[in-house]
Amino acid sequence: MSHITPIFIDLVRVETRLYNAVNTRLQAEQGLGLGSFELLEIIDRVPGCRVLDIVGELAITVGAVSKAVDRLVAAGWCLRVAHPQDRRSSVLRLTSEGEMQLSASRPVVESALASLTATVAPDDRARIASTLATLRANLEADSNGRQG
Repeated sequence: MSHITPIFIDLVRVETRLYNAVNTRLQAEQGLGLGSFELLEIIDRVPGCRVLDIVGELAITVGAVSKAVDRLVAAGWCLRVAHPQDRRSSVLRLTSEGEMQLSASRPVVESALASLTATVAPDDRARIASTLATLRANLEADSNGRQG
């Protein structure tokens, strides 16, 4: 095994365990999965958000995002609105219920993550954040690691 492989394995395992723990808490406290939370966050943050914007953010397929958005629409948390310049496309908007769900869920996610990472020193968290941001930017610039 190369010297980088154990780092990759640790990164994946940490991500999986963090995701699962936060998902479990969010589901228990708000009845919302972390995947849906991420979609609501992106729709809220990206002006004129379209399915392709989410595909770019999450590096998953158009079909997967479209099905996930359909679930948000069915839950009453999101609307598909005709794009003003391209009627073949839709813009995604949170409903008032979606905004309330997101607002109630954000502190749960923040609290869970703070608790799960409390043993990591602030300086180490800052270095990890910087390193991951650099790696993500490089991967996205090269389109490596993208689906869709």
